[in-house]
Amino acid sequence: MSRLRLSSSIFSKINLRHKLRLRQGANDLPVGWAIAAWTTATLVFLPILVVLGSVFADTGDIWAHLIETVLTTYITNSLILMAGVAIGVLTVGVGTAWLVTMCQFRGGRIFEWALLLPLAAPAYLLAYTYTDWLEYYGPVQTGVRTLFGWQAAGDYWFPNVRSIGGAIAMFTLTLYPYVYMLARVAFLDQSVCTLEASRSLGCGPWRSFRKVAIPLARPAIMAGLSLALMETLNDFGTVQYFSVPTFTTGIYRTWFGMGERVAAAQLSAALMLFVLVLILLEQWSRRQAKYYRASNSLQTPTVYELTGVREVLAFLACLLPVGLGLLLPGGLLVLMVYKNWEGALGSRFGELSVNSLLLSGLTAVIALMLSLVLAYGQRLSGSGPIRLGVRLSAMGYGIPGAVIAVGILIPVTSLDRAIAAWAKSAFNVSPGLLISGTITALVFAYLVRFLAVALGSVESGLDKIRPNLDNAARSLGYSPTKTLIKVHTPLMTSSLLTAVILVFVDVMKELPATLVMRPFNFDTLAVRVYQYASDERLREAAAPALTILIVGLLPVIILSWQISQSRRLR
Repeated sequence: MSRLRLSSSIFSKINLRHKLRLRQGANDLPVGWAIAAWTTATLVFLPILVVLGSVFADTGDIWAHLIETVLTTYITNSLILMAGVAIGVLTVGVGTAWLVTMCQFRGGRIFEWALLLPLAAPAYLLAYTYTDWLEYYGPVQTGVRTLFGWQAAGDYWFPNVRSIGGAIAMFTLTLYPYVYMLARVAFLDQSVCTLEASRSLGCGPWRSFRKVAIPLARPAIMAGLSLALMETLNDFGTVQYFSVPTFTTGIYRTWFGMGERVAAAQLSAALMLFVLVLILLEQWSRRQAKYYRASNSLQTPTVYELTGVREVLAFLACLLPVGLGLLLPGGLLVLMVYKNWEGALGSRFGELSVNSLLLSGLTAVIALMLSLVLAYGQRLSGSGPIRLGVRLSAMGYGIPGAVIAVGILIPVTSLDRAIAAWAKSAFNVSPGLLISGTITALVFAYLVRFLAVALGSVESGLDKIRPNLDNAARSLGYSPTKTLIKVHTPLMTSSLLTAVILVFVDVMKELPATLVMRPFNFDTLAVRVYQYASDERLREAAAPALTILIVGLLPVIILSWQISQSRRLR
């Protein structure tokens, strides 16, 4: 009996020590992580605050001049682009998602992942490639004139690709995968009994799609649509090349053409209102649409077997987006590089590649570390302020790159001037631009823009790890930092790798912020493609454009593989 009491006393002391250690780790040790998380969130959110604060600044007559001359054009073109892209991506994305999910036809399994591939091609690459192919002296119009014996453009009508309609087409071909991906996941998760009930009530494939499947998938479709429209508002290269004035081009012209940084910041704030409206609409759609499943959604639904003409039409409907969004422009770029091999791979191609790889790799590594700070700080603390800070730090992905560039350049330039003035008065030296003229500010802009991409992947990896492992590690004397390094990191290697790859590729493709904030005589592949295309030197732009396209395929292929694997595991 005394032995039992002694054992019970020993175990009680050990348990008490473990509880005290856990309580100490839960209350004291995570404080540093919480502070780091809030500091990171504040730095990332600072450019957005700068833009919002510029609304109340006095610009004299500049803003009145913008209102009288170009502001109406910016608003009108932005609304037209959004409406056209919305119709395009909804039609293509939802239609193809339904075909490959609920219909059986030849090639359907291939199109399940192939329809995601155009996401790798930035819209400005398609704009440059199709302009070269469809312009007056391009192969298409030249072939048409030769075939029919026409001599001049007045002898026939041909659509002008360099127009707002052409911009809508380019955006649709590259952005529909956002809607396709989320709509397909929603269709896969829908209740089989609900769809079977619609069939038993006499609904055919089209009516079941329109009356049952679309309403059930509406929240996911709206989320994909909001992402596509945000990317449309963020674009600079396509609308600039097609001479379509929008808020993004207006910000660039106001800052560099007119030298009015405050007015540019106010235009940026106006553009942020468009983004805010999109976010609110997406959230509103999710709140209003609440549907509940009546059965297991993991059952394999009965598919519609297509034959004859319907099978051919379904095949063509899936082939056209992939062909026009990736295969054709990719093939044209390969052909351009092959015909102009020596000129395409000039002396500066290696330098541009190194610059792009340096910026992309540096940003990806820093974004991964900051994402770990934010996600792990939120996991340790779990308090409302920390969660709010993490959500604020993720807002940058919805803000166009030109807006972020303005929000960073204004305070950084002021800081550089203050440092220069102090150095001049104290030491009689002029240090020049210490921050705004270096890659530091540019990498900071990338982090503000793409930190949410890495954060989402890191959070999903941490969410899969049970809290019991944290408690077990703490009971063994592991600090939060050591727990992250020794326990969590090995378990979430794939999520960390995905975060690095996604940020790396996004930085490789980014144009607006890079064009505004890059150091003097420091170009990237994306900037060089834009410069060559602006000078109508599309042959020279082929090699850098093809490099961006090939690198962009990596995360899309990984994403396609992950979706297919997750579905097989079910």
